[in-house]
Amino acid sequence: MTKFLKFFLVGIFFGIVLVKSEAVSWYRIFEMFKFQSFHMYGIIGTAVITGVLLLQVAKRSHLKTTQGTNLRVPLKDKGFVKYIIGGSIFGLGWALCGACPGPMYILVGTGVFSMLIVIASALFGTFIYGILKRKLPH
Repeated sequence: MTKFLKFFLVGIFFGIVLVKSEAVSWYRIFEMFKFQSFHMYGIIGTAVITGVLLLQVAKRSHLKTTQGTNLRVPLKDKGFVKYIIGGSIFGLGWALCGACPGPMYILVGTGVFSMLIVIASALFGTFIYGILKRKLPH
């Protein structure tokens, strides 16, 4: 059980940071999609830059994964169109419900219980994808 405690605590910390930075605010997300504010673009850009830098540090210092293996990032294939389609679907879902997958749980924790409908819908969509995955072009 203590093995998962560190992940639980990091998740709580991440949730607090997202709430305090207003990254889970529907109004901030609405402003972003209407190109009215730099706030969310700044948060996303900072996260991307931080992720790239930390990944490089982890690779250069030969950090191990939680399973004890060397850190390895698989190469992406060259299917540009599927990333555009997938990103558009993701963006539409984000715009419609006002949250991407991580903040959905954070919003429930802050008392926005209507997000339970969004979470149930996301789980249902994932289930349907699992059924149709072999018939879809990858």
